[in-house]
Amino acid sequence: MGDGMGWLDGTVAIITGGGSGLGRALVERFIAEGAKVGVLERSAERAAEVRRDFGDRVEAVVGDVTAMADNLRAVQQTVRRFGQLDCFIANAGLFDVWQTLAQFDPDKLGDAFDELFAVNVKGGLLGAKAALPALVKTRGSIIFTLSNAAFYPGGGGPIYTASKHALVGLVRQLAHELAPKVRVNGVAPGGMATNLAGLAATGTADNRLNQIENIDQILRDITPLSIAATPAQYCGPYVLLASRNNSATMTGAIINADGGLGVRGIMNVRGGDDL
Repeated sequence: MGDGMGWLDGTVAIITGGGSGLGRALVERFIAEGAKVGVLERSAERAAEVRRDFGDRVEAVVGDVTAMADNLRAVQQTVRRFGQLDCFIANAGLFDVWQTLAQFDPDKLGDAFDELFAVNVKGGLLGAKAALPALVKTRGSIIFTLSNAAFYPGGGGPIYTASKHALVGLVRQLAHELAPKVRVNGVAPGGMATNLAGLAATGTADNRLNQIENIDQILRDITPLSIAATPAQYCGPYVLLASRNNSATMTGAIINADGGLGVRGIMNVRGGDDL
């Protein structure tokens, strides 16, 4: 961007969960690429931080992705402020903290499922619905944040893994339904040390990925590329998919950005130690 031109000049995006973790990194990167950004954020405190840090490039809306009215309000305020909407990013998420089926208290399983799916799946669906009329006008795009858990077991427990697999179906179905006017794609990041939270239903709402001891070393050990990626390092594929110039032919696509988890093989984590 040495010439002052970003990949997203003139683009307006909405990012849910934009106050922390990957969402916050996406807000920063999109603005650096020339975009203006609406943020739907549950925490008033984090929304205020976003406003303070990014000023007139951002419209921060406090609300819950599981409420249709809040999604509509985020779209309305963003369009009123910036004149249009080109990209909606369904990024807000909750985690099941790897709780296995055997570990679940039977009385809590249903509530845990409802709580997590409400954010990870329903929230994305409601947001896409709210954004659709504005996106049709601009022939824009939708991007879902998936996960390595959308493809492989072990990235969470059964509830989280099921929710991310569900989003693969949502990407494909909406790409099919909304073509040719709106492109729909996904990015599947690997693990990262963020404050992605657990569930109130299981008493893990205060558990955060970035509290796990040696999390960076764990991530390096399981990925063939041997990296513990930061949220900022996952932003590139989103910029690509949000850029009309660079992804005009892409819909129903999912970019795996997981350090190579799909090529681990059965003998060892990495084969490149002799290179």
